[in-house]
Amino acid sequence: MSFDLVLFGGTGDLTWRKLMPALFQAFRHGKLPPGGRILAVARDERSDEAYREFIRERFNEVDSAKRPTDGEFDRFAQLLHYRRMDLSQPEHYAGLKRWIEEPRAEEGRSTPADTVVLFLATSPHLFTQICAQLGAAQLNGPKVRVVLEKPLGHDLASAQEINRVVAASFTEQQALRIDHYLGKPSVQNLSALRFGNALFEPLWRRESIANIQITLAEGIGVGTRGEFYNQTGALRDMVQNHALQLLTMVAMEPPASNDADAIRDEKLKVLRSLKPFTPDSVVRDVVRGQYRSGTVDGKTVPGYLEEDKVPPGSRTETFVALRTEVQNWRWAGVPFYLRTGKRLAARDAQIVVNFRPVPHPIFPGANVANKLVIKLQPEDGLELHLMAAKGTGQTEALSPVFLDLDFDKAFSSERVGAYERLLLDAIAGKLNLFVRSDEQEQAWRWVEPVLDAWANDDAAPRLYAPGSWGPPASSALVARDGFAWAEEQ
Repeated sequence: MSFDLVLFGGTGDLTWRKLMPALFQAFRHGKLPPGGRILAVARDERSDEAYREFIRERFNEVDSAKRPTDGEFDRFAQLLHYRRMDLSQPEHYAGLKRWIEEPRAEEGRSTPADTVVLFLATSPHLFTQICAQLGAAQLNGPKVRVVLEKPLGHDLASAQEINRVVAASFTEQQALRIDHYLGKPSVQNLSALRFGNALFEPLWRRESIANIQITLAEGIGVGTRGEFYNQTGALRDMVQNHALQLLTMVAMEPPASNDADAIRDEKLKVLRSLKPFTPDSVVRDVVRGQYRSGTVDGKTVPGYLEEDKVPPGSRTETFVALRTEVQNWRWAGVPFYLRTGKRLAARDAQIVVNFRPVPHPIFPGANVANKLVIKLQPEDGLELHLMAAKGTGQTEALSPVFLDLDFDKAFSSERVGAYERLLLDAIAGKLNLFVRSDEQEQAWRWVEPVLDAWANDDAAPRLYAPGSWGPPASSALVARDGFAWAEEQ
């Protein structure tokens, strides 16, 4: 299956930091279909060769294990092409259409590509303009797919407007809304864990589970992204998309099949079942924070208000912790805790399923609940925490132990990264790991009362020390129910 992959924003950070390394890994692994071309488009003028050298230099900044040798890059670079485009000019889209449709004898292709993927790696405010122009240029035929990178809008109304313009030119099956967390191997294994094994399903409900915690923590600050981040904040940047998608994967009912829409139907039901926020519950169940200056690993780091291009007195949150519930029979009364933030104690993404303690403990001092830890980053695997006899001759002495499954060690072959998987799925037309428009809009519908409450609240975010796990109010939020965050257990 031949393909053309067009990267709008071909010289931007997302392209050279994430997409090109992922595409190279797919090439290195022999996963890219033969007869493919990768076309980068951007505003400045440069040749194919100049663009290839630009990408070669950028590869020096990626993880050394994923860096190509000179020979590998030379072979990969033959797929790379460049075209100058002014995204506001209709004639440039017409030229792109001709480039896609013209046979290239020197590339061994006598017919146009079987599949065309248009990846919008641009600022989101350009999405509607690009999609409208693509439709006007008739670059929206049945073999074309458009990939939209988050954030999709900044509130429900803007998300609906983007979806309206996209739907005017592309069908729902052609519009792929990407959330790279869904491409992580551990998230894919979450479905396998739940629906491919009989072990957990009888326990995966309110009778056995006390609470579920989802943590998406970053150790770094906003760095050079101060201007973007100040307009976005942690709730929009991480909760509305990544955290809620993980929640739906944990909480959804078994789908009728592995079909994309069967899965997305069940995820949508979860989003619609989330306990809605009110102004009072935002005060009670949501904590927003902002990191201050301090010391991390012996080095002084600036506070958020001291970061480049962050305006004085900004109330943008760099940390969010919240409590919610899924109001259905399976999960009634089970709290779900979500938290995310920057300048936290570690780079750590995980889902912790805390089971209820045994109803009648017969071993003294051993009434410690089991838990399942699904690790997303930096490690990728599962931990099942149990109680076991110490084997010291004292039969009543139990100790906590855990079974550790490291996916990288368990599977000998090199594993596919998140963007690599999603790009390959986009080329192949597999929709399971992409977000449907009604899912995306329902997620905005759920977080919008929080945004509205903050907009009408003069209180500043709670300050927290860099290198900590956020404001103390985050711990209090969980402790109110008699629980604790995983690192405090």
